[in-house]
Amino acid sequence: MINLFEVVETNKMIEQENLDVRTITMGINLLDCADADLEATKNKIYEKILSYAQNLVSTGEEISKEFGIPIVNKRISVTPIALVGGSCCKSSDDYVEIAKTLDRAAKDVGVNFLGGYSAIVSKGMTRSDELLIRSIPKALSETERICSSVNVGSTKTGINMDAVKLLGEVIRETAEYTKENDSLGCAKLVVLCNAPDDNPFMAGAFHGVSEDDAVINVGVSGPGVVKYALEQVRGANFEVLCETIKKTAFKITRVGQLVAQEASKRLGVPFGIIDLSLAPTPAVGDSVAEILEEIGLEKVGAPGTTAALAMLNDQVKKGGVMASSYVGGLSGAFIPVSEDQGMIDAVKAGSLTIEKLEAMTCVCSVGLDMIAVPGDTMASTISGIIADEAAIGMINQKTTAVRIIPVIGKNVGDTVMFGGLLGYAPVMPVNAFDCSAFVNRGGRIPAPIHSFKN
Repeated sequence: MINLFEVVETNKMIEQENLDVRTITMGINLLDCADADLEATKNKIYEKILSYAQNLVSTGEEISKEFGIPIVNKRISVTPIALVGGSCCKSSDDYVEIAKTLDRAAKDVGVNFLGGYSAIVSKGMTRSDELLIRSIPKALSETERICSSVNVGSTKTGINMDAVKLLGEVIRETAEYTKENDSLGCAKLVVLCNAPDDNPFMAGAFHGVSEDDAVINVGVSGPGVVKYALEQVRGANFEVLCETIKKTAFKITRVGQLVAQEASKRLGVPFGIIDLSLAPTPAVGDSVAEILEEIGLEKVGAPGTTAALAMLNDQVKKGGVMASSYVGGLSGAFIPVSEDQGMIDAVKAGSLTIEKLEAMTCVCSVGLDMIAVPGDTMASTISGIIADEAAIGMINQKTTAVRIIPVIGKNVGDTVMFGGLLGYAPVMPVNAFDCSAFVNRGGRIPAPIHSFKN
């Protein structure tokens, strides 16, 4: 039973502390849309998305209005398209046609993003996988709402370095294709290791093959709520600090659970998971970096940053799992540079570098995220960064990712405006030493010894 105090407390979190449900994401299985004929495949995809998701946006708005809970995004994730288009796509341009169909469906149902223009290539690439990957630059330049992801490694299989090399080139090409818009296409492309099947957040969302025909996954947020709670215990010891974070995460997750159950009931689609991730925005007071600074850092990137982030991540999970029976997705603290004002400020102040961000990704969700780098950064350097991040995920049995944006025409110190939730980013320096001989070796980095648990 919810009492009056809890109602008032939740209202305060919403009105003053930036609490929101970041996304309701409907996952839709498209495997049964596969057909040897491209036009037939496109028609089946469009019709299935509309049949399931036509009321997704209106339902989210109704729940938001009735319960007074801001629901920022309504999104769709679909089966990795490389699995769906294998029978009908004979060229990369055929995959671009499917991307356009997905984009039209997303627009017609009113969602802001659709994820799943994806391939899973952690052990090897089929011809279908490779065609889709090579189509990404054109697909992202000719659509508005499509997000793309490629999983290049896992703890069980190792890292597919052929795919890593290819994706460095694809990211560079995507930047060129969208250079008139500050290489924005790269902000909708993420390379993952150990990608989860039920992630509601973009750009890495796709509907895994082990999922139901359709599910509702919800991503909560609330960095501002956590920061406010910690301000009330400023100077207290770590025991008090941890208890405060856990209790706050519990309250945040309960709001997400309520929205997920209500959306599931109204849409007639099973509830999947709650993703516990603290997802920041460029808004003042809605920053993971500011939480870390409230814990005791002068600036994010200072000594102690990784330890503070590890503690935050762990306590968020401990509190969140008590609030929902089904927790999944990424479930941690996000550290995207462009989407977090505190991270932006730390980069400008010189306290936060790519190397320090890489260290931080060892203990949080998800990886090197929304990082702008000079437009002349070599494809092999991008591949090397992807390989480093994938290795962290593989060895530590966690999801890691790279969403990096080589902004054509921009150099270190310039600022890039992406707009909306994507925010803005200072262009960060990258290590200029060459790793091409490493990247060009080809083949696969084997799985670590501790992956053999059968």
